[in-house]
Amino acid sequence: MSQPLHNASVFTPSVRRYVLGILVVVYTFNFIDRQILSILLEPIRKDLDIQSDAALGALTGFAFALFYASLGIPIARLADRSNRRNLIAISLTIWSAMTAVSGLVQNYWQLLIARIGVGVGEAGCSPPAHSMISDYYPPAQRATALGIYALGIPFGILFGFLAGGWIEEFFGWRMAFFLVGIPGLLLAILFRYTVKEPPRGMADGLVEAGSQPGVVETFKFLMRKKSFLHLAIGGALTAFVGYGFTTFAPAFLSRTYGMSSGEIGTWLGLILGIPGGIGIVMGGWLADRFGARDTRWYLWIVSVALLLSVPFNLGIYLAPTENLALLFMLVPVMLGNFYQATTFSQTQGLVELRMRAVAAAVLLFIINIIGLGLGPQMVGVVSDLLKPEYGDDSMRYALMTLSLANVWSAWHYYIAGKHLKAELVKV
Repeated sequence: MSQPLHNASVFTPSVRRYVLGILVVVYTFNFIDRQILSILLEPIRKDLDIQSDAALGALTGFAFALFYASLGIPIARLADRSNRRNLIAISLTIWSAMTAVSGLVQNYWQLLIARIGVGVGEAGCSPPAHSMISDYYPPAQRATALGIYALGIPFGILFGFLAGGWIEEFFGWRMAFFLVGIPGLLLAILFRYTVKEPPRGMADGLVEAGSQPGVVETFKFLMRKKSFLHLAIGGALTAFVGYGFTTFAPAFLSRTYGMSSGEIGTWLGLILGIPGGIGIVMGGWLADRFGARDTRWYLWIVSVALLLSVPFNLGIYLAPTENLALLFMLVPVMLGNFYQATTFSQTQGLVELRMRAVAAAVLLFIINIIGLGLGPQMVGVVSDLLKPEYGDDSMRYALMTLSLANVWSAWHYYIAGKHLKAELVKV
């Protein structure tokens, strides 16, 4: 139950900008530590003598995603009734330490355990962060704010690929884990002592007067909303394509075109970082702009973007040269990120105040189990199946085939948009 909050602007605009800015930095480290493994997969595979692409997919996919997504829900439940800032600081400490530990492993199973540790830590980042941002920024600015927060994804991939690729080339893959993990420990201290916890409902001009709904109650609340079901499935399928690509694009470029890790890290880092970042911000901005006129366009804008991306995705894997493949990547990387900001923003608008962190965690669970978990895993499995016939080109055709899931995703976002207006919570 919500009541009016008369002092809705507790913090100044500069404080809001600082909090959003440092959350972007935290999320950047989240993705650096998560995605650096992608650029290191080929040297790790050779050094640790890992024969199967499916096993590599498990390192970056399901083993990580299972713990990351599952623990996100109880952590989000805690975030909806406790201090979200402290949870983020503790989580950042854990995942940074486990990233550094990854540089010490001696075999596949030790690396798998270390990556599970990274997933455990990272589970405590986004649900409380989404909830905090929703209390700092009102509904009309929320998709844009969450889009800015989501810039941590392309920034993290950019720095992770650039740093990982060149550090590996000159100093080896173990040093890459050390050099990206240790700075996160310092960031955790800075975040804990410079960020303030916002009052719940501040940006909506409301204060939460009732008790916190349970996880099951929140889940049932969301499952009754057709818009949530379709946007969650659509987001999961989009992430399925995106995570599969991000994980195995370095292997594809190495095996198909013979590119070095430094070259791959530079080009993929720039492509995933710059057009990817533009896509996240543009997707949030266009959603706020067109959605303000017609609520359906908060999600329909994603449908259009995904359909436009399909022919360019096919072009990547049919390109005869690496330069043409890299050029084709620009458009689908940008359009494939349109879903980020508005998907999470509209989920926050579909629930009550004390459901927000849990709602974000439920959405992340669906997206990460299907996208982060099954995406890389299925690419690895399909590549293994195609390897006897296509050899090193098996990765190329596995990625191309699974990229067609964007068509299915576009349909779900279209249906979600049709139901959104009637299901948003009125504040």
